[in-house]
Amino acid sequence: MSGEMIGVICVLAAFAMILFRLSIGLSLICVSFVGFTWIVNTKAAFSMLASVPFSFVGDWNLSAIPMFLLMGYVASGTGLTAGLFRAARLLLSRLPGGLAVSSVGASGLFAAASGSSIATSAAMAKIATPEMLNHGYHPGLATGVIAAGGTLGSMIPPSILLLLYGYYAEVSVGQLFIAGIVPGLLTMAFYSAMIITRCKLDPRLAPPVEEHPSLGEIIEALRDVWPLPVLIASVMVGIFVGFFTPTQAGAVGAFAACLIAITRRTLTFGALRSAVEETLYGTASIFLILIGTTMLTNFLALSGLPTAISENVMNSGIGVYTLLIAIAIVYIFLGMFVDSIGLMLLTLPIIMPLADAFGIDLIWLGIIIVKLLEIGLMTPPVGLNVYVISSALGSKVGLNTIFLGVSWFIATDLLCLSVIILFPVLATFLPGFVM
Repeated sequence: MSGEMIGVICVLAAFAMILFRLSIGLSLICVSFVGFTWIVNTKAAFSMLASVPFSFVGDWNLSAIPMFLLMGYVASGTGLTAGLFRAARLLLSRLPGGLAVSSVGASGLFAAASGSSIATSAAMAKIATPEMLNHGYHPGLATGVIAAGGTLGSMIPPSILLLLYGYYAEVSVGQLFIAGIVPGLLTMAFYSAMIITRCKLDPRLAPPVEEHPSLGEIIEALRDVWPLPVLIASVMVGIFVGFFTPTQAGAVGAFAACLIAITRRTLTFGALRSAVEETLYGTASIFLILIGTTMLTNFLALSGLPTAISENVMNSGIGVYTLLIAIAIVYIFLGMFVDSIGLMLLTLPIIMPLADAFGIDLIWLGIIIVKLLEIGLMTPPVGLNVYVISSALGSKVGLNTIFLGVSWFIATDLLCLSVIILFPVLATFLPGFVM
């Protein structure tokens, strides 16, 4: 049997194991081990199993992952994000669907600080959704906007997905972070425009909120927001001006989050311990997937499958945009079943050779892939953000209602993705200009 066919069988086996809910990292490790044994021998497979985890986990560049996770968990666990929704609500409540628009803005800032879509959705579901429901908002809108707003953590820097993509694709993480700013803001603008338009056409979705805050109330609310801009600036400005690398930025962000929490007297021993425990758990989960992906990449390179796919696609005569549409279809379909990190790392070994063959800008491609992964966080039957919100709200809103509500945001995301694909400069101009 040819190496390419063995590669196809092993990749299909990996997908089958993942669909049966086996750990993604363990699935990739097992498949790669069997594949190496099949093509070479058991000794070579054990050699890879011994060498890859050791060399991989010791990579200094990956130390940014636990640091950014720690920054996010400290920020959310010590209440640095508590005043976001209140400030956004006071400023935007007069707009049609103003509370939903406020949720988009608050989710964007929360996501920028935490870097986690799930953490953003869980927190905002407890803060913003009950208030929207109390003001008579349609349950689908009140929950759908939080599920969609949570995905902003994948794009707005510092983003764990962009960091992992940069490491794997060997692209500057700093440039990727900068490239994610405009698409992230564009997504927020598209969401807000869609909400305002829908609520103007059908005011029953979001009854007007009669709130006339004084200037003093607005200033007081804005005082509670200052920790997040300071935290984000401490990370991003340092990268922009070259004070430190993206790897070092993670440590700076974690230290800044702790320092701000100490200043506000909210950093308790319990909060710090919880943040560290969650960081350890999250880091271990991500690293296990990364180890499995590295082993899968080595196995696929040995099998020759990525090269064969690239040659066949090149010989078919399709264009770049046709290839991007095919990639989008694959990601949207697989995103219904596989979580974001696992899906990205599982597919990159096959997509990267195609991108090299077609000469696709890897910064632009990274933004497109992360955008597709954002959509996957909302699509059924998995839709992790939807289940997070359902869990946070209990029986207040049914799962079907949340999925129906989020469908409007999926359609908006597809429109935003089309704009980013048609106008690559949206993703490539800012990193080129700054760096």
